[in-house]
Amino acid sequence: MEPNGARVLSDSDLAAWIGKTFDHRPNDLALFERALTHGSQAADNYERLEFLGDRVLGLAVAEWLYATFAVEPEGALSKRLNALVTGAVCAEVARGIGVQAYLRLGKQARDDGASESDNVLGDVMEALIGALYLDGGYAPARDFVRSAWRARVHAGTSAPQHPKSALQEWAAAHNRKTPTYEVIDRAGPQHAPRFTVRVSLGSFAEAEASGTSKQEAETAAAAALLARVQP
Repeated sequence: MEPNGARVLSDSDLAAWIGKTFDHRPNDLALFERALTHGSQAADNYERLEFLGDRVLGLAVAEWLYATFAVEPEGALSKRLNALVTGAVCAEVARGIGVQAYLRLGKQARDDGASESDNVLGDVMEALIGALYLDGGYAPARDFVRSAWRARVHAGTSAPQHPKSALQEWAAAHNRKTPTYEVIDRAGPQHAPRFTVRVSLGSFAEAEASGTSKQEAETAAAAALLARVQP
């Protein structure tokens, strides 16, 4: 394969990286090759594995949180879960384990900077978890998640409040209109879009922010508006 148009990596290079990164010797290397393949490179790409890996990641994190924060109610556990499985967090993990060097991208995607896209890296990280699950079962997938996400799970003692939920609660407490979100711009190529969202509390206040997905932009806009209205 030719990741990012740089050097040619052999199957043994990829197998060695998988073994070191996931503490797992691959039985079916093609699964991991597929997990690293963008749609611009081949029709047999990471999308289906991403679908599976997203669910495996959610289960691994949910099980972990349930055991770790034994006295927290469902709402607090959900806040923790939602904060830990975002595309941005998955992209951070992907960068940390060096996924970019193994990506299989078409020329246009390489030229457009897909190897640095949170959308692409987050999806590939989930696809790799899906491949690991299919190749080795739940245990190695769970163990990798616990290793790669450990610092994030234990980063805070209280469950994080999602900015959109916090803004909605602030609006209700201060007799303001419910926040409304509007996409005001979408730029960039299909595999690496950039959304700009405006959030408003009626005519009282508004803020804008951008992100690599609509959800990310809405979250950033809510955080920006909270910072503006809170003393």
